[in-house]
Amino acid sequence: VQLQASGGGLVRPGGSLRLSCAASGFRLDHYAVGWFRQAPGKGREGISCVSSFGGGGTYYADSVTGRFTISRDNAKNTVYPQMTNLKTDDTAVYYCNARWGDKSFWGQGTLVTVSS
Repeated sequence: VQLQASGGGLVRPGGSLRLSCAASGFRLDHYAVGWFRQAPGKGREGISCVSSFGGGGTYYADSVTGRFTISRDNAKNTVYPQMTNLKTDDTAVYYCNARWGDKSFWGQGTLVTVSS
């Protein structure tokens, strides 16, 4: 059972990036999936979430509303946040979490650096 976050990197302000949260050993569509980030010297912030079992519900923090879109590809057992119009304040380590009842899995984190 594993959850792996990937796709981070260096991007310029105004640019776009798509992260991935891929599950192995369990069906990710059974789980609500959330994305969190932790910027240097700051606490962890919840930024986005998508509901389980095809419910279609999504949540975005004010800091990313209008710029981030979260989606699922159930065939690939993966959740993607598409990030656009990135700002320097988006620089952080990004983590994904899958949760269903009392079951919870965390990915290892992927670093996004927004800099010119």
